[in-house]
Amino acid sequence: MSAILNADLHCHSVVSDGTLTPEELAARAKANGVDLWALTDHDELGGQHRAAEAARAVGLRYLTGTEISVTFADETVHIVGLGFDPDDAAMTQGLYDTRGGRGKRAQEMAAQLAQVGIHGAYEGALRFVGNPELISRTHFARFLVEQGHCRDTSEVFRKYLTEGKPGYVPHRWATLRDAVRWISGAGGLAVIAHPGRYKFTANEEYALFTEFQAHGGRAVEVVTGSHTPAEYVEYADKAREFGLAASRGSDFHSPDESHCDLGALPPLPAGLTPVWELLADRIR
Repeated sequence: MSAILNADLHCHSVVSDGTLTPEELAARAKANGVDLWALTDHDELGGQHRAAEAARAVGLRYLTGTEISVTFADETVHIVGLGFDPDDAAMTQGLYDTRGGRGKRAQEMAAQLAQVGIHGAYEGALRFVGNPELISRTHFARFLVEQGHCRDTSEVFRKYLTEGKPGYVPHRWATLRDAVRWISGAGGLAVIAHPGRYKFTANEEYALFTEFQAHGGRAVEVVTGSHTPAEYVEYADKAREFGLAASRGSDFHSPDESHCDLGALPPLPAGLTPVWELLADRIR
């Protein structure tokens, strides 16, 4: 497959913290000229069969996907899995266990917000949740915007819900080893998601890439919605340095919130191995 394929291999539906259904995302991807699509809901496989069927219905090629939350060097890192068996028992159980801490964390976030005068945040956030097991900071952010505490979700994350601000509660997720092995064990390929977002030192980032590769990780997102053009170049170089394939995905969540629409990213830089070349036999 061509390196200039319009592949969008990172987005979210109402099954996690997006605002569109898998069917609506498939239609939007097709309308936007996407050639190959993956739905990558957080720590959840519940939308995979719907997404695959919706993609088939509109004539869109599809890869299974998920985005697994991992704790590495006291930072939350996301690992995208692509091209796996969505019914794999070990992966399904692992993700179920990972989701288990979200409810308690959400109650603690609401308690912190109440201390600064924002009441009813847990119940308010639940109104925005398609899947209560996956209540997240994004759902709280939508509640805070609705209530007029902030103009948009970007302002929410500047004032609340991040380290040192009201409403921030850390959570210990899966290990990097767990995430990569769940994905690989289900026949898929693991990808470091949006590496430019993590607040790592150069040594910590090097350790992330080294350990990821040692566990069997195979790719990194080079072109993604939160990366700058300079970061496209930086992580293209990192892919070459570690011998990793390159992935591309908008990280689209909502027409009203996302900076990048489905299918709107530039192509991968030249001289990289596109992740979809390694997954050609998994594309539906």
